[in-house]
Amino acid sequence: MAARLATAAYALFAYLTFLVTVGWAIGFLADALVPRAVDTARPGSWPAAAAIDLALLSFFALQHSVMARAFCKRWLAKRVPPSTVRSTYVLLASGTLVATFWFWWPITARLWEVESPLGRLLIFSAYTAGWALVIASTFMIDHFEFVGLRQAYASITRQSMTTAPFRVAWAYAWVRHPMMLGLIIVFWATPQMSAGHMLFAVAGTVYILIGIRFEERDLRADLGAAYREYAQCVPALIPRPWSLTRRTVAGQTTTPTE
Repeated sequence: MAARLATAAYALFAYLTFLVTVGWAIGFLADALVPRAVDTARPGSWPAAAAIDLALLSFFALQHSVMARAFCKRWLAKRVPPSTVRSTYVLLASGTLVATFWFWWPITARLWEVESPLGRLLIFSAYTAGWALVIASTFMIDHFEFVGLRQAYASITRQSMTTAPFRVAWAYAWVRHPMMLGLIIVFWATPQMSAGHMLFAVAGTVYILIGIRFEERDLRADLGAAYREYAQCVPALIPRPWSLTRRTVAGQTTTPTE
């Protein structure tokens, strides 16, 4: 019983850390309501700031990518209870992102600034929509499995975790990576782009594009013909307006508006 309670507490702590990190990320890029933001952290010379910021982003990318690989999951499962592998990933990814926010050095030179109230409203709307897409995408698959809570619950109740069948739902019928599309939108949707924000946006976008290649390789290996057929029908990031209609993917009919 004690071990199961510890598993539940650990998974819940990892999830709460994840929620705090998401909230901080929203404020960090909006430059509002958080202790450290992209343009309001400690000042410094731009060469030192660029070096530090790139090191922070590289550290996050390395942790996030290596721990997502199958070999690392197998290694971790030998050292922690298998039901906590996902929670451990979520906790460490959140921790490295929080460290990135906390130690970030701003480079405040302005590259552009939109002063029109309508223009700022449109950009803020795009920023909000981007985050809404990121968060909603986790529920379009399985939010609680994504954050490790389902695995912990299965362990606590002594149920077996079964692999969900491949399915296409909602935005995943429009693009294969709606969460990544939402992140790219929030990286760039700002009415005042500083050099530091630009550095974050460029590095984040490049990382996503590289990461998608590795994720696609794993998905094709794990799901086989079903995913290959899906990839042939649905673009990776940019939806095709003429194809946002009812379609059959991987042997199943999907409707984006359902």
